[in-house]
Formats: sequence, C-alpha cells, structure tokens
Amino acid sequence: MANQHTVQLSPTEAQQLRNKLQQRAGFQESKRDFADFCFEGPRVNVAYFPKKGKLLVQGAGADEFMEFVLLVNPQSGISAVTGKNTTVESPKVLPSTLDITPHFGVDESGKGDYFGPLVIAGVYSDERTAEALVKLGCRDSKSIPDDNKIASMAAKVMALPGVAYEVVCIGPKRYNELYAEFGNLNRLLAWGHARVIAALHEKVPTCPRALSDKFANEWVLYHALKKRNVPVKLEQRVRGESDVAVAAASILARARFVKWMKDAAVASGCSLPLGCSPHVTKAARVFVSTHGQERLADVAKLHFKTTANVLK
Repeated sequence: MANQHTVQLSPTEAQQLRNKLQQRAGFQESKRDFADFCFEGPRVNVAYFPKKGKLLVQGAGADEFMEFVLLVNPQSGISAVTGKNTTVESPKVLPSTLDITPHFGVDESGKGDYFGPLVIAGVYSDERTAEALVKLGCRDSKSIPDDNKIASMAAKVMALPGVAYEVVCIGPKRYNELYAEFGNLNRLLAWGHARVIAALHEKVPTCPRALSDKFANEWVLYHALKKRNVPVKLEQRVRGESDVAVAAASILARARFVKWMKDAAVASGCSLPLGCSPHVTKAARVFVSTHGQERLADVAKLHFKTTANVLK
C-alpha cells in the first residue's frame, strides 16, 4: 500500500500551499471530486478537502513530500488505524511563507547586556537551504531559553551544506574602544552589521540582498555598508527574525555570546549575569572588589548607566 498522510490545514495555509505548488517544478494541477485543489507531482498526489480542512497526501513519494515540502517528519504524527495513515499537526511554517530567494540574514546578541560582548552574525540562505534551516527549528533565539539547545542548533546550522555564515564577536574591551570612537550604539551596530555583510559577500559574491532587523534609521546601516563598497541591496525590517536566515543568524550570535559569558565567568571566578538589573550591579561590584576597577572594562560595557551605580 502506498504511503498516505493527512494534515489539518486552515484555508489560509491551504491557499499558501496551493500558491507554492503552482510555482514548484514537477507539480501539475488537476481536478478531484470534493477537493478545492489537487496536484500530481513526482510519485505523489496531493488534494485539499475544504469541508474538513484536510490535506490528503498519497503515493510512494508521500513521505518525501511531508518532510521536504510540508516540513513535517512523517514519523512524528499519530498512526491511524489502517496501514501508514498518519494524522499530523499543521506545520508551523509552510514553504510558501519562506523567503527562498538568495539573501543574507543578520542579527546580533548582547547589546542589552551589561556584561559580555556584542556578537553579530550573518547567514546566507537560498532555495537549497531555507527549508533545511526551518527543519532544524531555526527561529528567534530569544524564544529558545535552553542554552544547550542553542549551542546544538548553532553547530547544526554551521554544518549544513550550502550555508555560508560569519560571526563577529566584539569583546567588552574592544567594544568600549569602539563605542568611544563612534559615540553611539546604533553607529557601532551598523559598523558591525556592515562588517558581517561584507564578509558574507566575499564568500557568496552573487548574493544580491541582505536583510537585517531594524535597529535605527535605515540610513545609518546603509551608510556603513556603502563605506565598504558592498554592492548588496539592503532591507531592514521590524521583527526581522521572522525570516529564517535572520533567525539562524540570531542563533549563531546567541550561541557565541553564551559561550563567551560562560568562559569569562570561569576565568574570573565571578558570576556574570545577563541583563542590567540590580542583581547585575551587585555582581559587578563583586567583580570590582575581586579584580579591581581597571578590569571592569574587560567584562562590561562601560557606557551603561550600571557603571555609575557600580562605582558609587
């Protein structure tokens, strides 16, 4: 018996999938009784029945369709009574919502933390890799509280064939020097983002576009990128982490930030908590009493108001 799966889809998700299949090579739209749409593809037949909101996937290639088109592991669902029928949850992200065009995604970690570096990372994604990044579970790193999972996902992203990446870690000492030079966090961020995009452009010179989370007036990053003479179209978007390349970059940046923090805490013998709340001030005072005020610049971003409270 050929593999068969059913997936619950909302009308919106179904239309998104239909649009995707209309543009996907090897799929031909056909007709089927009671179905809103039906497609015949390589070793698979797909039909959506709006009355029950179910997508029926049949054929020898059904598993491959589930895994590589719907991005659902066919073994993760609940087995039905007969044969290999499987009822699975609707995928969180349909391929039609993905940006599969070649582009760089850039994001940072650590800019709001008193202790630790500023880490900026970038990931190149295209039609070959976008769905693979989704399958790895790439999403905004802030929604993944488990540091071990972040590290594991980062390793998988970097090992993924076809993915180019760049990570720039600006330690606190260098960060403080750059902040004094730029006099503004947004200019420093733009410098770092432009540096990452320029490095990615050297690795993938044919990539036409870069996407970054919007952190300042667009001209700040645009000007920084123009100074490096990088011929890449720049797009800045609020909640840019909804793009899978930006999400993957956020994971790489967070993984490097967390590793730096753990290593620095071990090396200094002091707790280096996240954020800039009162308990961070308390930890910084302990650090100063242990290592001296002059060493604070090695682990902290001195322009934060926290510094004044620490040194009272």
